[in-house]
Amino acid sequence: MCGIVGLFLKNSKLELELGALLAVMLGLLSDRGPDSAGFAVYGDAQPKRIKLTLRIAGGLRDAEALFTDMESALAFPVEFVIRDSHVVLSIPVSVEAAVRVWLAKNRPEIHIVGAGRRMELFKEVGWPKEVADRFGLSDMSGTHAIGHTRMATESSVTTDGAHPFSTGSDQCLVHNGSLSNHNDVRRKLRHEGLTFETDNDSEVAAGYLTWRMREGASLRKALEASLDDLDGFYTFVVGTETGFAVLRDPIACKPAVMAETDDFVAFGSEYRALAGLPGIQRARVFEPEPATVYAWERH
Repeated sequence: MCGIVGLFLKNSKLELELGALLAVMLGLLSDRGPDSAGFAVYGDAQPKRIKLTLRIAGGLRDAEALFTDMESALAFPVEFVIRDSHVVLSIPVSVEAAVRVWLAKNRPEIHIVGAGRRMELFKEVGWPKEVADRFGLSDMSGTHAIGHTRMATESSVTTDGAHPFSTGSDQCLVHNGSLSNHNDVRRKLRHEGLTFETDNDSEVAAGYLTWRMREGASLRKALEASLDDLDGFYTFVVGTETGFAVLRDPIACKPAVMAETDDFVAFGSEYRALAGLPGIQRARVFEPEPATVYAWERH
């Protein structure tokens, strides 16, 4: 059940190809998760600005009206890019809180699926290859990206239930498996101030890592702590503004394969997702060990 892909580029010359490479990887795992799909891409950042990825069912005309109203109410210029049912809104960091309050009050039906200096996050119900095409994944560029094809088990087939899940700035997670103690962990995290928008166990895993990193842990340390606090079967692939990490549970019952070269690190639930990557013939291909964190950072 479910398919995961991830690509972390070491060679900046490949950054223009990131979206095209990930689109092929995602499409090849469509049959592992035919219900829905999603992906997060880490691209360029603008000084003192943040990106909010919004899901707006009304499309282009609705988006233009929305941002005209927002500009009038909040008195700052709005920059946005429309991609199918989602809009990437670029705003000054200083007005993020005001924008969130305005949206909650005036347009509560609009869902913020992700936020960060570099992260753009898209997900929808449908055949994964078609989802990637709808959002124009092949045209996107960046340094790293993760994606997911979903076969629903823990919750309904909805856009909200699709992966990746993001619960912190420039942080997101994709997950294959199921957590047996997610309800208990969710209750504890709510006491720590986190909020959840679905009953999906994967959103709890994302929230757990956000909480750990908010408390000062590195991505690696947060994942190591999850081995004690999260029960179940899982493979996680996680993205942050500068990082990319993989973790399998202590039994490692979910399939996973990785490849590393001087140019990239790649992850797939099956090798066929990696087979078309440039230079894969020279890669070190391996199965990640159980209960072992694999992490890479850009500086």
